[in-house]
Amino acid sequence: MNDMNDWRIFEGNRQNPHNAIREKDKKKRKLPDPPRWRRFSTFSEELIGKDQEYWQKLDDLAKKRERDQERGRKFFIRSNYAKTAGSSSASYQLNEEDEEHLKDYAKVIDAVNAALYLRRPLLVTGRPGSGKTSLAYAIAYQLKLAPVLLWSITARTTLQDGLYQYDAIARLQDAQLQEKEQKPNTNEPNKKPAYKDIGQYIRLGPVGTAFVPSQYPRVLLIDEIDKSDINLPNDLLNLFEEGEFNIPELVRLSRQGNKNQTVESADGLDITINEGKVQCCAFPLVIMTSNGERDFPPAFLRRCLRIRMPDPDENDLREIVKSHLDDE
Repeated sequence: MNDMNDWRIFEGNRQNPHNAIREKDKKKRKLPDPPRWRRFSTFSEELIGKDQEYWQKLDDLAKKRERDQERGRKFFIRSNYAKTAGSSSASYQLNEEDEEHLKDYAKVIDAVNAALYLRRPLLVTGRPGSGKTSLAYAIAYQLKLAPVLLWSITARTTLQDGLYQYDAIARLQDAQLQEKEQKPNTNEPNKKPAYKDIGQYIRLGPVGTAFVPSQYPRVLLIDEIDKSDINLPNDLLNLFEEGEFNIPELVRLSRQGNKNQTVESADGLDITINEGKVQCCAFPLVIMTSNGERDFPPAFLRRCLRIRMPDPDENDLREIVKSHLDDE
């Protein structure tokens, strides 16, 4: 890798997954500290062991999601037209159109790396089928950043849906059932009813899980955000700026002395929430895709890095077909 590319963590090379972000030796990690204006909560050194265990579980989950792994492995960003053309680099000459196309793909790689460095969301636009969604899976695959957290957007989607869900009905049913089964004159007056552990009725959504405190960033894919209600982009502004959100049901409990509650993440893992607040340490790599069906508020666009996926040309299509069907 030459000096011009030394700053790139994501290289778009599907053949070379690496641990440049999750390297245990801090001196070998390639991702520098965030800018001063994008620093959030500090990760406690005491939690490193627990965090490593958390990521080991995520790695195990990622291996089971073979379709996602395959999607990330097969996606590619054009880096060498000579191989696709079937000629050696010495004999195959790039024409002006090829060179411009190559530059467009290089811009995609640079945009991903800039989003990592600046801790900013990346808004990816382009025509359907250009690879916007697959880009997120390619990043997670190459950088070994565990399963992609997918939040698919519809016209009825709200920010609450992405943060967490609270099943109040299940809690009510459990409370009624437990009261019926409770024996009179019980010998355990101080035993806390199970239904009062509200955390068991709360499940973090993909967005909420992405902001769980950790040393390393998760990859959050917000797919087709242009299909959302007009208010959703504005609702995301504070979350993207502050990197935190509250769970009111747990905040009320914390005031009563129950500081820590265990909830379920979107990955199905147990997560401990302190005082009802979820605040990231490493800002997630947020990839938002759009087919260009609507405009976004200026305030939202100012907080995002933006890139357009190039339309695949003949060489790209040949490589795509080959990656899915092999030489045969």
